[in-house]
Amino acid sequence: MKNKILKILFIITITISVLSSCNNDVLPKPTAFLRLEYPNDNYTLTKTTPYEFETPKKSKILVNSKYWMKIKYPKLKASIEITYRPIENNLNELLLEAEKLTITHAKKADEIYYDTYKNELNKVYGKLSNVTGNAASPLQFYLTDSTKHFLTGAIYFNVQPNYDSIYPAIKYIEKDVKHLINTTAWH
Repeated sequence: MKNKILKILFIITITISVLSSCNNDVLPKPTAFLRLEYPNDNYTLTKTTPYEFETPKKSKILVNSKYWMKIKYPKLKASIEITYRPIENNLNELLLEAEKLTITHAKKADEIYYDTYKNELNKVYGKLSNVTGNAASPLQFYLTDSTKHFLTGAIYFNVQPNYDSIYPAIKYIEKDVKHLINTTAWH
């Protein structure tokens, strides 16, 4: 008899607990993102013999003898690698190489978005590839005048690629890349 009473009390306690807990609506927590502050954008004209564009003042510019360039972001542990090649009846080959760079990152990509650029005044045409996911290079681009000049660029981070962690830095540098593209001119 005592066991029956204990079982009934146990069932009543469980029932009351379950019924009383159903009154509160449970909502999932919203996704949290880091709020990172980056300095305002100020740019300076960077020139080499075959091309010029505006680069962020906060970056460090390294140029080598082939007119290749590295735009370094020391605080972000990132850089934009710029490669210049003259067109010598090899435009299709250069375009394929630029596309191949994006394709090699497709293995780790969730998605790839493309933006095309066309500046008739400065004769600058190109494409920006945005690779989402844990790829080694989340942004690549190429620019050309289709006759003499071909420029490629890619962003690299000196950290293990974790897209969610570096996303704010990618977006910050992407603004600089778009500014660079929009201010490119040939010599």
